[in-house]
Amino acid sequence: MTYPSDSSGPSDSSGTGPPRGTEPQDAPLTEGLGALANMGWQILFTTGLATIALGVVVFAWPGETLRVVGVLFGIYLLATGVFQLAAAFGTHVPGHLRVLHFLTGALSVLLGLICFRGTLQSIFLLALWIGFSWLLRGIMVTAAAASAEGMPARGWQLFYGIISTLAGIVLIVSPFTSIAALTLAVGVMALVLGVVEVFQAIRMRVEVGRLAPGGTAAERRPLFHRPHPQH
Repeated sequence: MTYPSDSSGPSDSSGTGPPRGTEPQDAPLTEGLGALANMGWQILFTTGLATIALGVVVFAWPGETLRVVGVLFGIYLLATGVFQLAAAFGTHVPGHLRVLHFLTGALSVLLGLICFRGTLQSIFLLALWIGFSWLLRGIMVTAAAASAEGMPARGWQLFYGIISTLAGIVLIVSPFTSIAALTLAVGVMALVLGVVEVFQAIRMRVEVGRLAPGGTAAERRPLFHRPHPQH
């Protein structure tokens, strides 16, 4: 006859403890997750501070910010034009699209060079670029929402299309005033997003600090633990 006490294999005296070998296997995974969470809140905190700094720079020096944005826009146009010209001479491009690539590339290069002539030219071209983009997108969204009766959130799509169309028209008609207002709006958004990111990073840091290597509140141990006297 076989008795329960004669059963082979290790067993916990209390009957509720985890099997042997579990903690050494889980320790590297827990340490890796803790390091990843620690790195995550640091990256989020740094990004939030950088976003706040960007918003402060926009409010403190709006003219210089527009000048820098204009130069970056000129660099973007030049890079886009060079890639378009290179694609025009590629062997994989069909013949009827080669002319289109060449024309758009040459136009982008020309506009990029105009941006480097002065701040007013770059700001003017940037405002027109954004204005025409918003205008075309607003017209397409409005037409799609008006023609498709079964479109989800049709009312919101129609509202967004009309607002985008009007914003594009305002940017085209009054480019300098509109781009200045748009710059201030970007500064406000940068400040708000930066503050939110810093707040989220602090909350994440607090949560990471509360968790012990075990990962649960029940297994959490105090930082300074005094052992109980043994009787």
